[in-house]
This record gives sequence, C-alpha cells and structure tokens, in this order.
Amino acid sequence: MNLSIHPSVGVARLGNSPTDICLSPNTIGGLPFDADSNGNALGPISDFKDAKGLIKRQGQPFTILTEWGEEVNLDSPNVASIEWTVHLANKKAAWYQYSELQGNLLYGTQNSYQNQQIPFRNPHKTTEQERQTLIVDPGPRTVSGRSKQIGFDKSNVPYGYPAQYPSENVLYGSPITTLGDLLTDNLGRLVVLGGYGHAGGNLPLTSYGGSSTWHDDISDGAVYCTVKFNDGTSVSLTAWVVVGSPDFAPEIVNISNLSDTMFDVAVRNFNLVPDMYSNGKFNPNYQANYQRDILPIINRIGRYQWVSNVQSMMAFTSNVFDFTDNSDANWHNRQNYFSYFRRNDSQPPVPPTLPQEQLLRQNGTDIFPMMPLNSGSNSVSNTNIMKFLALDETQLFLMQQWANGYFISNTNYDQYPVNSRDTASVGNCVGLPMCPGIEVTWSLQNPIIYDSPYRILQYGNEQLYATYGLTPSRDECEGGGCEPGDLTKRMACPWQADFFQCTIQLINFTDPSVNKAGDPAAPLPPTYYSYWWPPQSPWDVLVGEFTADGQVATNVPAGQQMNYARGINSFTQMVTYWYALGFIRDKNSHSTGFPFFVETERNNEIFTYDNVPVSQISGNKEDNETTIPVFYIEENPQIIKKRSEKGRLLMAHLEEVGFKKIEIVGERMPLPRSGTRNRR
Repeated sequence: MNLSIHPSVGVARLGNSPTDICLSPNTIGGLPFDADSNGNALGPISDFKDAKGLIKRQGQPFTILTEWGEEVNLDSPNVASIEWTVHLANKKAAWYQYSELQGNLLYGTQNSYQNQQIPFRNPHKTTEQERQTLIVDPGPRTVSGRSKQIGFDKSNVPYGYPAQYPSENVLYGSPITTLGDLLTDNLGRLVVLGGYGHAGGNLPLTSYGGSSTWHDDISDGAVYCTVKFNDGTSVSLTAWVVVGSPDFAPEIVNISNLSDTMFDVAVRNFNLVPDMYSNGKFNPNYQANYQRDILPIINRIGRYQWVSNVQSMMAFTSNVFDFTDNSDANWHNRQNYFSYFRRNDSQPPVPPTLPQEQLLRQNGTDIFPMMPLNSGSNSVSNTNIMKFLALDETQLFLMQQWANGYFISNTNYDQYPVNSRDTASVGNCVGLPMCPGIEVTWSLQNPIIYDSPYRILQYGNEQLYATYGLTPSRDECEGGGCEPGDLTKRMACPWQADFFQCTIQLINFTDPSVNKAGDPAAPLPPTYYSYWWPPQSPWDVLVGEFTADGQVATNVPAGQQMNYARGINSFTQMVTYWYALGFIRDKNSHSTGFPFFVETERNNEIFTYDNVPVSQISGNKEDNETTIPVFYIEENPQIIKKRSEKGRLLMAHLEEVGFKKIEIVGERMPLPRSGTRNRR
C-alpha cells in the first residue's frame, strides 16, 4: 500500500493569541476553520481574533492518504502507531541581504549572490561558524498519539542537538524564544503551529528588507512521519511546511498563486501532464477547460477590486462577450481578449523584446493597460528589471488554447493529477510577483529544489543536522535539496517591515532599462500607479462597521474606501502593531454571485483620528473648510486602556511580552519602494 502525506507543502500562519487557534483552509480561497486546543476542527471560522483582539495562530493539519485517497489514522485497522517529527528553522539573519532578483540562478550563474557582490544581512559575522550562530534552529520535535503537544522552545531541545536561539536580551521589539508547536488531534493527525509574530534586535532598523542583529519567527522545514502497523511493518513519509504571515484577505486569491507556480514547474519539468507538455514544448492541440483553466484567472482579476483600486481590471473582466463560446464566430473576441495579456520576458531578458516592461496596449489613439495590472518581480532596482506582471507560462498557454478555440466549458471536469490538499495549501500564497514575495520567493520557480511535483527535495537528514547543525550559506538552488529554513530565508527580516512597504509601486513605463534614477534613487517619471500583492497586503478597502459604536470607534462611515493600514505610518510601527490590522471578509458569502468584501475586526482602540484643515499646510484661511483625515497610533497606553475593555487587554498584552520600543537609524538606507509616502 502506497501512502503519502498531504498537503505535500503545508502553510501555517503566525498569530499572537496565546489561547486561540484556527486551521488552514482546505480549498483555494476558502476560510480557515476554528479549532480546539488539540487541533480538532470545530467548523468555519467565526472570528480571526480572540476576545483581546489578538490574531489566532493558523495551524496546518497534515493527513496520511492511500493511493486511492483513503485516510489512514489511529482509527484505521492494523495501524499500531503514527509518529510525527517536524524540524522548523529560520535562516534569515544568516542569509544575504534582500536584493530583488539578484541571486536568482534562473538568470544564470553570473547572477549569483557572490558574483553580484550582495552583502550579508549581518556583515559583522564573516566565518561559517559565526554565521551559523545567526540561525534560529531549535532542532526537530517529535509527537505521537492522540491529543499531544510539544513546543519548539528551549525546554524541548533533543538531547545532544546543537540548537541555536538568538539572545533573549534585545533592545528593540521582542525576543524569539520559540518557533511554534506541534499538536496531534483526536485521530493522531499532525497540526503544525508557527510562532507568535515576534521580532527583535539590538540595532535600530535600517531597511525594510533586513537589518543587522534582527530576527523574527517565520520558519519552514521538513515533516517526517512513520506509520507502524500491527504486523510489524512500517512506512516512512516526508513533506514540508512553511510558516508565513497572516492572510488578511483569505477569500481573495492571487492571480498567479503559489500553486500555479508549482503547477507550472511540474508541467514543464516533471512531465505532470504529458498531453499538455512534453519534449520541451506545449501541445498546440491540447484541449483546455474553461471552468478549470480560464474562469479562475478572470475571477481573481475581478476580485482585486476589493483590496485595490483597479478600475481597468474590473472593466476587463466584465462579460463583454460569451467567454464560454468556443465557436469560430467568437474567435475574434477571444483573440482580442487574449492579446491584452502580456507575455513573459525570457530569463535572462533579451532586449529589445521585453513584454513585461510594457504597460499599455495601443490602438491608434486608444490605450488600455495590459493584463494583469500588477507590479512585476522587479520594478524596484535597475538590475534584472521586470516592471509588470505576466501570467506564468502554463497559465498563458491555457489562455492561448482558449483564445484559439481548443477548449470546452464543462463544470464536471477532470482534475489535474495533483491532490486537492496540495493545491489548496499553497494556492492561498503568493506565486507572482516575487520581489521577494510574502510567504516564499522566486526559489520556488526553480525545478532544482523539487523532488517531484509539489514536493520539496530534502538535503541531508536529521543525523547530519544533529552532528553539524544547519548550514548558513549553502544555496539550495545550486542543487542537492533544501534544509529547514531554506524556503523562507530570502524573505524580509523582520517580515512586518516589508509588509508595510510592499503595497503599491510607482513604475516607470517608458524606459525598459531603468526603474529608478537620481540620488536617492526615485521612480523615473513618467510612472504608473500599480500594486504588489493586494490579496496578502491590501491597500484600498471598504470599511465594514455597520453599528453606531463601530463607526464611533473607526471614525469612518460604512462603505467608505480607506487605506488599509491607515494609522500605521512606519515600518517600525508595523513591527509593533501588525495584529491591529483588520481582516477582509465576504459579508455575502452565503448568497451566489454578489460578493461584498469589507474590513472587519480592526483594533480601532489603538488608533487616534483627526480631521486636519488644509489651511494648516497651505496657510490660506479659505482652505479651512476642506479637511484631510489623519489616523495615527495613540502613544499613551492609558488612553487606549480607557477606551474599552479590549483596549485594556491589548495594552496588557504588550506589557506581558515585554515589547520594547523600536528606533530607526538616523541615516538609514533609502526607501526602495515608492508606495508608503502617501497613504490617502
């Protein structure tokens, strides 16, 4: 009997509630599930935060399935025991400084970190031994049986393992003392819980990408399982897990999500769908299915309206013709529609054919933005430029087949040969753009890190790690597989700083060879106002307070579109108050056809509001009648405590975790992104 763990790559998410948890969605664009303290699902999630206003940690359940899709657990006949081992780690502080697409070996070895002379995040530590001490490596944890729990803290380090934790004496933020917990539910399934969103360091923050001495509790690592049967036989299985930041709009899916990325890699490198792609090329006679392959892309483009101002994308998704009609009479409409999707730049780019540097499609004096209207994976720096987003190659091929009429429209379609649990976990993560991304980055586009479709290739084993520890500078994109911590080490540190910055981008759309110019570097005009990944980092949202008390607290009427992070005005404040952000939810999800996404569960107690007359800026008294709304963090904790019981509990939480106010270095690195200076 062949067994396997699903999902093959699970995704848990940080939260700072010490008591409440939820479980990851089991569908792409689905809601999480509420759960009890042992990880047993209780039903669809009610609230994303606990009574104090703290975010629930989102655990990833893992199950064992037979090749026929039947579950194996402790209630299964002939199963004697199921033992789970997970090894989480965070390698961010030991890795290179964030550098957009520099270091990406898909651009060739000349683009390696060494050849591009990319500095380390902590350049004062130069030897391998010194840099190994920067890794947060608690070692593996093992759990078995029903309703068990073990943490990734210092009290549970396996005997003899060379565990590494950063110092608990930090000058700023909160120290990292754990990377999370393992649970088993009442059937012996595994649930992986990540950390609490802590981040801390001993030097003022210098950059959104990564600051010396800083750590956070993002992590990833290997999942092992041993199933023992009553007849004495056993089976050993592996998977992987990533612990990412909260998904603040879980029902809104990225146009190119991480499942799309993994599917593209599997189709073009692992012979996943040979009828579609084989011998290095796509099959021009392959028949797509509109419902499976095309409609999700169109729906995702349309749903971005709830987290960003993308009027042109909304116009593009309106049903101007029958998208399901594959007749020759509709051929021109389909071809015209597809022509608005920009193609991918080659890697490395080959001038002058650079479709991802093109913003507009022009027809005489008529212009319209090419699709999707998102930033590409590098609209920031002037090395390896990729200004605007394109669908991945497999998505584009399926769109091409639709445009050419090689498709059917059937809701009873055959699924691709990938387990739905595998696609669901990563399908709720960012796939493109990757600069670096939100949960993981461009290394997931590289087939060399995979063992098979949707499965990560592991480097070494626990015996090797126990003897030598994890390696700080080995690049898994050179081959050999991944160690714990490798999938997340390229992400920003602390994650909250980049989360503040990675919102919108002003992108030059006339010069394909330059993103920024001047000193300090600024977007080269003319520019276009574009977004990064609004489903994970919303920007424009509808306020959803429909009660008198709620509107008094938020100072905004229901239905008004506001900046999502209003009141959090620096990346240091985001490190402190990330959990104050609201969750975007569909308030009409039980009806069909009319979604209504609004902001919910924002911790309004933390923020203060004022209407500032324009005359304060202009000096003209005639401008008194026009005001600008200003939101900001209330600095006095006593005022917050008096506002409500939740405010008192929120301030008590900061005192409990010993959070220390963060400073920014006086002469810091210039802001590489352009989206946070004007939060209207």
